[in-house]
Amino acid sequence: MDKMMSLFEYLGKPAGGDLGKKVYLAARAKNVNHSQREVSTRTYTGMVMLYPESFLGEYFKSEVDKHKAKELQKINLPPIEDSDDKTPF
Repeated sequence: MDKMMSLFEYLGKPAGGDLGKKVYLAARAKNVNHSQREVSTRTYTGMVMLYPESFLGEYFKSEVDKHKAKELQKINLPPIEDSDDKTPF
């Protein structure tokens, strides 16, 4: 069984409500088992959601891939022109 982790444990920093909601909705859409745990720290007291570590890895890899794709789309490269030059450069 996968280790259950909070977003804070996985990311090493607070995730915030917007990201927490996105992860929760993605977990529900994929029927991923999740649970809750009560925490009390200097800055937060309350319930946090726990997800399997493998799910969090897949989720954030997917988000990084989406971000990379968007960044690549922003790059405006000039069109490649045909030439008679046969150099490979």
